[in-house]
Amino acid sequence: MPEILDQARTQVLGDGVGLDQAGILAVLNLPDEHLPAALQLAHDVRMRWCGPEVEVEGIVSLKTGGCPEDCHFCSQSGLFTSPVRSVWLDIPSLVEAAKQTAATGATEFCIVAAVRGPDARLMKQMREGVAAIRAAVDIQVAASLGMLTKEQVDDLVDMGVHRYNHNLETCRSYFPNVVTTHSWEERWETLRMVRDSGMEVCCGGILGLGETVEQRAEFAAQLAELNPHEVPLNFLNPRPGTPLGDRPVVEGKDALRAIAAFRLAMPRTILRYAGGREITLGDLGTRDGLLGGINAVIVGNYLTTLGRPATADLELLEELKMPVKALSATL
Repeated sequence: MPEILDQARTQVLGDGVGLDQAGILAVLNLPDEHLPAALQLAHDVRMRWCGPEVEVEGIVSLKTGGCPEDCHFCSQSGLFTSPVRSVWLDIPSLVEAAKQTAATGATEFCIVAAVRGPDARLMKQMREGVAAIRAAVDIQVAASLGMLTKEQVDDLVDMGVHRYNHNLETCRSYFPNVVTTHSWEERWETLRMVRDSGMEVCCGGILGLGETVEQRAEFAAQLAELNPHEVPLNFLNPRPGTPLGDRPVVEGKDALRAIAAFRLAMPRTILRYAGGREITLGDLGTRDGLLGGINAVIVGNYLTTLGRPATADLELLEELKMPVKALSATL
């Protein structure tokens, strides 16, 4: 067995201490013949430090398209020629989406808006929407509204939003190649305020944006430094009309290596399957990832792309004897 896996068995599985950047890179560079062993070790780490439960989440966009930022992977930017156009979702539709999400067995519902940061109108709609959801269905509400002020962080806490998603997207050194209308540091500052507020921090990114393997390791190490409660792991699904619309899809084995490496970097973190897994991994790879460190899933469709049917993921979890995490008693 490669030396890095022996080290990880002692350090990560035994002591619960994640690999550093050099160790993460070594896992990302493992030859194919050692990938099954890496995935098995990552699964063992997940079972020991997180347990067998899988957290299931649905997401819906409150405000879609028309975003002023230039994130090069995103079809919701108003600066590109992608076919997504600006749309607002009304409160009854938001509540119905939450009910449908809860009906799948999901315990979390995330409200997302394609904005640089929320204005007064969006915050008002969030307050009304969260209150309506909490009155109608027992489900935890998360939010993803871009960069925040301290006052907005406090408002979200007051509404009862328990987790905030704000992805760093990629490592600090590569970020300017992906976004030019705001900085990596601005995103980090929002995440710091969210963490200090007591809300859970959800922060991940997208693999396959053109970053090197070394930068992928840098990204995992920076996430580990942030120590988020949850890391959604996306794989680029190239969107027509965006600057990254012609990029190749991440190879399945590279995606699985990344899943193992991110788990060995963050042994106690919720590591969530997010966008792009369907085209990168397919059904067999989805199974391999769930047996290789993943312990959370977004079910159904994503914001502007189609996902697997929720029933397919739930049936797979049942087949693998992985229980869906129960709704928090602290609602």
